[in-house]
Amino acid sequence: MLVKRAPYGCPRSPEDAMTTADHRPDLFALSDIHGPVLRPDDPGYADEVTGFNLAARHTPDLVVGATGADDVVAAMRWAHATGTPVAVQATGHGANFPIDNGLLINTARMTDVRIDPRERTATIAAGAKWRHVLEAGSPHGLAGLSGSSTDGGAVGYTLGGGLPVLGRAYGYAADYVRSFEVVTADGTPRETNAEHEPDLFWALRGGKGNVGVVTSMVTELLPLSRILGGAIYCPGEHAEPLLRAWTDWTHTVPNEMCSAFTLLRLPPLPEIPEPLRGGFWARVAIAWTGDTAEGERLVAPMRQAAPVTVDTVAEMDYTSMDDIYADPHDPLPARECCTLLRDLTPEAIRTYLEHAGPAAPPDYPLLIVELRHMGGKLARPAAVEDAICARDAEYVLASVAVVPDSRIATAAETATSALHSAMSPYGTGLTMVNLHGRPGDTLDRARAWTPEVYDHLRHTKQTYDPANLLRFGHTVPPAAS
Repeated sequence: MLVKRAPYGCPRSPEDAMTTADHRPDLFALSDIHGPVLRPDDPGYADEVTGFNLAARHTPDLVVGATGADDVVAAMRWAHATGTPVAVQATGHGANFPIDNGLLINTARMTDVRIDPRERTATIAAGAKWRHVLEAGSPHGLAGLSGSSTDGGAVGYTLGGGLPVLGRAYGYAADYVRSFEVVTADGTPRETNAEHEPDLFWALRGGKGNVGVVTSMVTELLPLSRILGGAIYCPGEHAEPLLRAWTDWTHTVPNEMCSAFTLLRLPPLPEIPEPLRGGFWARVAIAWTGDTAEGERLVAPMRQAAPVTVDTVAEMDYTSMDDIYADPHDPLPARECCTLLRDLTPEAIRTYLEHAGPAAPPDYPLLIVELRHMGGKLARPAAVEDAICARDAEYVLASVAVVPDSRIATAAETATSALHSAMSPYGTGLTMVNLHGRPGDTLDRARAWTPEVYDHLRHTKQTYDPANLLRFGHTVPPAAS
């Protein structure tokens, strides 16, 4: 255990453990935590608070580097006793909101993954990445429903519903969770599933981090070892015929065909391979779980819709899923946003291309403007009701900008608002929690759920976090008591 120093010059005697002369809490009650407990002026603080999205610069009053569930319990009990607001971070991929006070619990050290081959389940600790889960399951021919990057945290992704690459074929990641171990705002460790505290279980599947700090989850795995996957890249000037062909094609393919159309403006960085480096591209990403020969037959129209420069679609090991979308591996400052769409009408396609297509200015700041095909098993109701509200969307529009400085950040904000506002007439009125981007006011945050689910979530929040300690990020206020 690291030696802790009392913050703000506080005494360390037990009788003075919880208050100081200026009424700020001491760390004496955290002295049994096995991980580091750091203040802003302590060595290692900056590394402890920095996540993947560098645009969210966290400056909490205190950070706890949890090594296990006991550390989380101690931290939450201290926060409850002192009225300190709490945020949680594992990898920081979803860090769209800066934490400027309170306590940050970093779960990145909690990476244990245990596979039960007979039950086809994985017990996944709070800080484990999907990469850890796939590596653990691969020797058994089992896989979890990861997103476009296996560098993301499995638990945080699942709390937001979890939109898998293979979502059309299997549904949301949250649909496969059997149970959670969670520490609620009063510091009480609980286990919840469909039978035990079902309202808590409901809120943790699609309600994000509103009702507690998950320390581990048990989720079902699928007997998957190989798929057909990759991407077809065409020069950006051919975006219109490729997009129209892809849209028509999505109306015909079976659920096992999962795909996305993306406009990419790639920077001239050495880690991006030639000939893609520094170019403007239209891409169709493919993931198919059926017979390889049948998948190749289904993909053929996409290869004929526009001139192809790069084609990576091939049979691959499931652990190579990152190769499909080729998301960045290194931390960067990003601004993301999403809109759920009812359909891609000719007018919607025209609007999309007017904003992000070949006619956009050369300095258009959105790196990625993507249309993911939804439907299939994503439209299927969960066997056990949850808080996911994206099941009626046919497509999701997601955009990402890299914002290294304030000038580009301003341009990206303008372009993001213009694109999503223009596409809103074709939308469902909702977003997805994990892709929503920077949460705004209460009305903005509510767009991740229907009014009925939002109201239910607020009442569940009132039960488990009435003081609203878990109020950073994409959270909702508790219902009035």
